[in-house]
Amino acid sequence: MTDRGRLDGQVAFVTGAGGGIGRAIALGLAAAGADVALFEIIPERARETAARIAELGRQALVLPGDAMDAEALRSAIAATDARFGRLDVLVNNAGGVSGRPFLEQSERSWRRHIDINLVSMLAATHAAAPIMVREGRGGAILNVASIEAERAAPNFAVYGACKAGMVSFTKSMAVELSGHGIRVNCIAPDHTVTPGNQGNRAGPVDPASWRKPAPDEADAMNRLIPLGREGNDTECGDVAVFLCSSLASYVTGAVLPVDGGTSAAGGWVRGRNGKWTLNEGLTFGG
Repeated sequence: MTDRGRLDGQVAFVTGAGGGIGRAIALGLAAAGADVALFEIIPERARETAARIAELGRQALVLPGDAMDAEALRSAIAATDARFGRLDVLVNNAGGVSGRPFLEQSERSWRRHIDINLVSMLAATHAAAPIMVREGRGGAILNVASIEAERAAPNFAVYGACKAGMVSFTKSMAVELSGHGIRVNCIAPDHTVTPGNQGNRAGPVDPASWRKPAPDEADAMNRLIPLGREGNDTECGDVAVFLCSSLASYVTGAVLPVDGGTSAAGGWVRGRNGKWTLNEGLTFGG
């Protein structure tokens, strides 16, 4: 990594930092030289991430809390400021989804989706950005959305709407905060192997407990993705570090898919014969 990709002396705050994409981002930021505050609802996951950060020679601040609790987020960001006296990077990663048809989804479920995916980002940004402004060094805010932000999401309609809101907010904040040198960007992952989508939603991260897909199931999944495989969380972490570093010093308001090409494919799927198929009809390829 060049010096421009380094984050030495900087402080980052990451929500949902104990597993999956959030953990990978936190470790990537630490590897680039940042100290990291870990906001996480499962304390043992945050402690494991903190131990890994310590192995990298950086400081970690474990802040157990629920991202649906805006006051807890504000308090955790204040505690980060009190500990380190600065804040340079905010990563709004915490989120969650439960799939069901919208007409079968309760209002309570809507509101939980909105609180964890959208309100958490608003609350954290509202608390963190003034610290960056106060310090006068600029900063970077990264929002973790989904490619569902920009395509139909049947059975995930409220989640998709929240992620679309994240994308819109990213662009608005990129403009509003530009005068303070604060860059605001967004990544949009798709199929990425994480503890949550492997059913490991509580307790320590334990890959041994994850369900192994049958060969036909794995093949069907991989043919949906132009690069031919699901992503791993570290690949999201690497892109996040790039966007938070001075390597991306002229990038703000961007939404970067980290999806193996699924958004670019726009519904085209590789058939078992290697040809590309759209809507189970038109094919293309030799």
